[in-house]
Amino acid sequence: MSAEERDKQENGTRKQQDRKSAGAPGPFPYARMAKKQDALDRLDLQFRWGGYGIRVLKCHLTSFPPGQIVNFHKHSEYEFHYIPKGKGKVILVDQAYDLHEGLFYLTGPDLVHYQESDQNDPMFELCLHLDIVPLGTGIEPEGWGDDLEAAEARECITALDKLPLVPIVDRFHAMNGFLEAYRIWEEQPAGFYTLMKQAIVQILLRTTRVSENEAVRPGIPERDMSFHRYELATQYIQDNESLPISLEQVAEWIRISPRQLQRIFRSEGRTTFRDYLEHVRLTAICADLIRTDKPIEEIAVNHGYVNPNYLYPVFKGKYEVTPSAYRKMHSGDTRGSSPQLQGEKEET
Repeated sequence: MSAEERDKQENGTRKQQDRKSAGAPGPFPYARMAKKQDALDRLDLQFRWGGYGIRVLKCHLTSFPPGQIVNFHKHSEYEFHYIPKGKGKVILVDQAYDLHEGLFYLTGPDLVHYQESDQNDPMFELCLHLDIVPLGTGIEPEGWGDDLEAAEARECITALDKLPLVPIVDRFHAMNGFLEAYRIWEEQPAGFYTLMKQAIVQILLRTTRVSENEAVRPGIPERDMSFHRYELATQYIQDNESLPISLEQVAEWIRISPRQLQRIFRSEGRTTFRDYLEHVRLTAICADLIRTDKPIEEIAVNHGYVNPNYLYPVFKGKYEVTPSAYRKMHSGDTRGSSPQLQGEKEET
């Protein structure tokens, strides 16, 4: 071995020894969190998740020099301990367990515990300390997925209370949530509060997955695709009734065949594509006849009748009167107060 190679090896060994004795984070993924260890602790983070209020008391990376002892104590809140590097031991109530990289354990509420790092190696810990408070049933779910979120939050918090009182392997990488939270703090992007809430919730969900029970898991919401496609088709028609629309065009947009779309209109709407399109257009035409002074031919063109003459037999077939007669019948309902309209109202 050359002198240069020997010097490099000695320098590398010395750096490792210095890192051990000083307890410095070293080159591992969470080292960036040591730059400002209390960054997330300084944030006043509290949010609602389902039926629970969650207040973040601590969220940080800490290091314990070799042989450091944290004596017996307890908390009235939930405290999560994740070990990303190093080793040591923990005593939960009166039972001792070895700790090593990749484990996590939960202390609290009111669980007496003791912690000690290895006599030779520093131990690093990601700590998440949360106050989780049931908010009661005063606020009912309002739809838009609120009931589903409430069920998932309830399942997660219930699972926390059932976690075994032993260190467990972090199989679903809950620790990554700390890096995500710290990255959000570094970048401070738009939506900071929402993103931080999601990072904390992800830690909780990934933590409790180790004990999930598929038999009691809330079902994943699935649509009735036939009715969903009917809703998509009818909304498309309502949005575009003033333009030329065909069955084929709408079917292509929904990505189904025209024949399948026609069946959906019959099964879900008890109508046909053509009849529904006609209904939407005539309804809009009636509104324009009542509310505006526009010529009937202009109204017809504005609502998809390229040939205005075609409107008359269609309109009379449905309402048993002509468009002009319909306008006169409803001229006093909701029309404006232009001189022309006012004159027609007085004549009536």
